[in-house]
Amino acid sequence: MSDPKVKNVKVIFTEPGNTRLVIVKVETTEPGLHGVGCATFTQRPTPVKAAIEDYLTPFITGKSVKDIEDIWASSYVSSYWRNGPVLNNALSGIDQALWDIKGKMAGMPVYDLLGGRSREAAPVYVHASGDNNEEVGNQMETYMKQGFHHIRVQVATPGYATYGNKSARTGSKTTNNKDVTKGPIPVTTWLTDYDDDRLYAHPGGVFEPVPYMTSALSLFEYIRNRFGYGVEILHDVHERISPIQGVWFAKQVEKFRLFFLEDLFSPEDQHYFEMVRQQCSTPIAMGELYSSPNDVIPFIKNKLIDFIRIHISDIGGITPARKIAAMGELLGIKTAWHGPGDTSPVGHSANLALNLNCQNFGIQEAHIFDEKTREVFPGCPELKDGMMWSNGKPGLGIEINEKLATKYPFKERAWGGAWDTVRRADGTVVKP
Repeated sequence: MSDPKVKNVKVIFTEPGNTRLVIVKVETTEPGLHGVGCATFTQRPTPVKAAIEDYLTPFITGKSVKDIEDIWASSYVSSYWRNGPVLNNALSGIDQALWDIKGKMAGMPVYDLLGGRSREAAPVYVHASGDNNEEVGNQMETYMKQGFHHIRVQVATPGYATYGNKSARTGSKTTNNKDVTKGPIPVTTWLTDYDDDRLYAHPGGVFEPVPYMTSALSLFEYIRNRFGYGVEILHDVHERISPIQGVWFAKQVEKFRLFFLEDLFSPEDQHYFEMVRQQCSTPIAMGELYSSPNDVIPFIKNKLIDFIRIHISDIGGITPARKIAAMGELLGIKTAWHGPGDTSPVGHSANLALNLNCQNFGIQEAHIFDEKTREVFPGCPELKDGMMWSNGKPGLGIEINEKLATKYPFKERAWGGAWDTVRRADGTVVKP
């Protein structure tokens, strides 16, 4: 094989499960040689497709697929304006596909190209949620029987909408608090009247910080009383409380010994991480909303976080992610790449390649894909004994069945797939 060039780039939309996935397929001048990558920005997929087809494809066509670093750097600056989830997801799809191609050319898995394995498999965490503490505990018990040792826990906040558990999907129906001792009485005139015949990406609702924190702390106490401290638990704040409340919450959580507390503050409130560090030892994970490979650098440099939670596609793919991981290793910060359902099986395969290679790997968020999704993506990483396993095949070890993918077009959603707003009791919009 001499020097294959980029011949064509395809963008594939598919939704075999309940999440819109964007897959990139880079075809080369070498017959049969191609690579796949994840460019999923499920809330805004069409701009990503346009960025790839209208701009990146003509820019990289004819370039050597061997020159991953040059293609990434030149594509990154080709628009003059840098970063953002649209451009970086587009770039990520191409970048992952090029690493897939290079691995196939070498006859090696991507993790071998990066330097080889640091571990046999990557420990993962799964999500347990429910309307009350007992429901969460029962779901935890089910996962524990399946071999999962790390479990993220979220519980509904009575009388309010709560992101991260099944009650959030009912939207306004959870907003019914009339007891001022449990929180303010919500104003509900703004709430969307949801149509049962329409799909909504994420319903809105009313969120209040103090009732949420009270419910979460009660859950942690229940879990530790029921299961002890042997199983690892994690929790996601979703950046929905004020900074000073976040400091207080991190201190209260300390006694329950969480594996990590995620997204305690918004990216705009990064200086509050210093206050948390000074006052408690609760491990902190952060980075899901970053859309630039540079955003996380101050957190690593100043050791303000313990786990890097960036979404690999949002920062441009494997090429920048491996450099961030290396920086984290030098400063004692572990990786915990974002990996929910809107990370495609291809994206999970990219995460896994880094997880197996990085010496400073911490944990990987896992999603249990349904059978239809696994059929569309042959080679999907296997979950077994609480860990994610590679199939050891060259490249990323995964493909997409294009013919089958077309049988699952995007479902039509309200507002094009935009999220509805979550608000405080008085109507103020809540981040993120």
